Amino acid sequence: MSAMDTFNSNPIAFNARLVEEYRANGGKLSGQLAGSRLMLLTTTGAKTGLPRVAPLGFATEGDRWLVIASANGSPKAPDWYHNLVANPEVTVELGSERIPARAMTAEGAERDRLWDYLMSQMPFISEHEQRAGRQIPIVILERSK
Repeated sequence: MSAMDTFNSNPIAFNARLVEEYRANGGKLSGQLAGSRLMLLTTTGAKTGLPRVAPLGFATEGDRWLVIASANGSPKAPDWYHNLVANPEVTVELGSERIPARAMTAEGAERDRLWDYLMSQMPFISEHEQRAGRQIPIVILERSK
């Protein structure tokens, strides 16, 4: 079974195991995800106020991190996206480093430019947007000062 099949069958359990392995091994993963470029993004729950952790693929542009709120092509944006819209102060984990950051959604010409850039880095996102039937938000994460 592929990592995506496992994720799709029980995403909460899959993500919990992934977060545990990521933290236990300083960001290194095994199996089909070995060598993957992932971060852990901690948001504050929009309804609960509790910390929520999501493992996400990302790209970089200069000193900014870029993530897409595709939910693997779901018609609905992922919960982590709703959380950071409500509270844009987040924590990015890269390996064993925890970095306070601020999140913002790219809009207009900047979104178009970043979409083209991300398509060159992660061409699969086009399929996600087609499957989702919505414009997938691009989130920019910048280190807090």
